[in-house]
Amino acid sequence: MKIIILGASQVGRSICDVLVSEDNDVTVVDLDGAALTKLLDQFDIRTVQGNAAYPAILSDAGAEDADIIIAVTNSDEINMLACQIAAIKFGTPTKIARIRSNQYRDSKDLFHDKGLTIDVVISPEAILTNHISRLVDHPGAFQVLDFAGGTVQLVGVKAYHDGPLVGSPLRDLKKHMPNIETRVAAIYRRNQIIKPKGHTIIKPDDEVFFVAARKHIRRVMGEMCRMDIKVKRILLAGGGNIGLSLARTLESNGYSVKIIEQNKSRAEVIAGELNNVVVLNGDAADADLLLQENIESIDAFIAVTESDEVNILAAMVAKRMGAKRVMALVNRSVYLEKLEHNDIDIVIAPREITVGTILAHIRQGDVEAVHSLRRGRAEAIEAVAHGDETSSKVVGQYIRDLPLPEGTGIGAIVRNKQVVIPDRDEKIETEDHVILFMVDKSCIHKVESLFEVDVSFI
Repeated sequence: MKIIILGASQVGRSICDVLVSEDNDVTVVDLDGAALTKLLDQFDIRTVQGNAAYPAILSDAGAEDADIIIAVTNSDEINMLACQIAAIKFGTPTKIARIRSNQYRDSKDLFHDKGLTIDVVISPEAILTNHISRLVDHPGAFQVLDFAGGTVQLVGVKAYHDGPLVGSPLRDLKKHMPNIETRVAAIYRRNQIIKPKGHTIIKPDDEVFFVAARKHIRRVMGEMCRMDIKVKRILLAGGGNIGLSLARTLESNGYSVKIIEQNKSRAEVIAGELNNVVVLNGDAADADLLLQENIESIDAFIAVTESDEVNILAAMVAKRMGAKRVMALVNRSVYLEKLEHNDIDIVIAPREITVGTILAHIRQGDVEAVHSLRRGRAEAIEAVAHGDETSSKVVGQYIRDLPLPEGTGIGAIVRNKQVVIPDRDEKIETEDHVILFMVDKSCIHKVESLFEVDVSFI
């Protein structure tokens, strides 16, 4: 596909990395020539320097025959205007815009056929808020991903020594939970992938990804990881857009929330926008302040300032002073690799989460959701089986007969809003939502092609 990315920021670079690796024809537009030069040194792409909202610049980038425009500049206004111009002047089929401001996103009537013709609006703050709140709701999990509107979830946990299933073969899951359907999709042991089989034994510190109906997630988690951590008191570091959005959500979910914000005027602003959240003006890495706020009694400390360094330092200090669980928002990849096995419980990579949301609207076939796993080395997707046995490569086929790439497995099927954990003798039916786990995401095109219907299908 021919794809134009507007903006060479962190998100733009991450999208570029993924799309180039999948053999797409990519052009990146940005005002910053140095940023474009850096991309050219790294990727086989075209670049155009200039204002992404100018028709002439879009034309130079090839908007006349582009399949998709992804507007992720740092300006909401440029992103919206560029998509509108792409629709009116060039007839670009798919237009995706990152929009941060609630002033725009809350005005739903802006985005329709007679308004701003943007096909997909991406809000990093909303995406991250949902991601982090799911982690808070599932103590012990380092990743919680929704599929089929939340009907089924894929959860990553680290196995602990006293877990009921640790030290036992996977086939014993049925004995432990005879009335619950679940499947272990993958196991990572010391960064090595282990293909789950009935005789596979889970060992302490294994990273285990399993899939199950949302209502059964906690029961399955109890077999593998600690579930005695009750989260009630939460301390947030950072009162920016993400911190404010997260505070609102956690407060509405019944948690006791405090925010530490270093900028005094910003602290006063967010204090006026929140009801039962205590807002503190200070340094989130200040040990005296944390001690004063009884950090040892905090169930979850979540650092979401705009600085990676502040988030890392504050989370480490909070952990060493007794916070039960700490999370840190980290953008820079050089930090992500270093922190993967450090004493920060969960390192949240905004780019991976946001990029996954965008990819769901780029994938060929009918792909409803895309989630990056293991720092982008693996991927989980939700694909919908359309057509019939004559127009589809999967409908009417037994799972055992599907030509799935090596390292790709089907974890679950959502059929008529019911979760099915299929065996090899299950047939794929029309409109099934199929949840697949791919150890090697370079196989994505092969998987996509399986779910594409014949062009004659109506």
